Amino acid sequence: MENKYFYTTEVEWTGDRHGDLRAPVLPQLQVDAPPEFKGHDGVWTPEHLFVASVNSCFMTTFLAIAENSKLDFVSFKANARGKLEKLDGHGFMMTEITLHPKLMISHQRDAERATRILEKAEKHCLISNSIKAATKLEPEISFASVN
Repeated sequence: MENKYFYTTEVEWTGDRHGDLRAPVLPQLQVDAPPEFKGHDGVWTPEHLFVASVNSCFMTTFLAIAENSKLDFVSFKANARGKLEKLDGHGFMMTEITLHPKLMISHQRDAERATRILEKAEKHCLISNSIKAATKLEPEISFASVN
């Protein structure tokens, strides 16, 4: 396994605060500023993409750890909420991202292990480890059957 990887994106301004975000072999996304910063509703914003990066990284990290741990689960879904604040001397910053995963496991006996795996995924998510904002984990685990 290599020690360095590179990921390239390109954004092109298309008018107002709109732009097209592209990356090799990926679908193009329209991006904009959020409405509170003179942008438009219904378009991906840097703020949404930032929070989505943490959320999707958390999911893929969880899936890798769950697979390696042979955790038998039925479903996984995670909501993420980022807090943008204006800080003295820094301007606006994402100061917190709260992850709220909902995990359904096959057996109640795996509840503690599932919690540890979720915590390990949050701790080892490379995006969370690469940003300044605190990342919080608020899991919700349900059971497909009672064993």
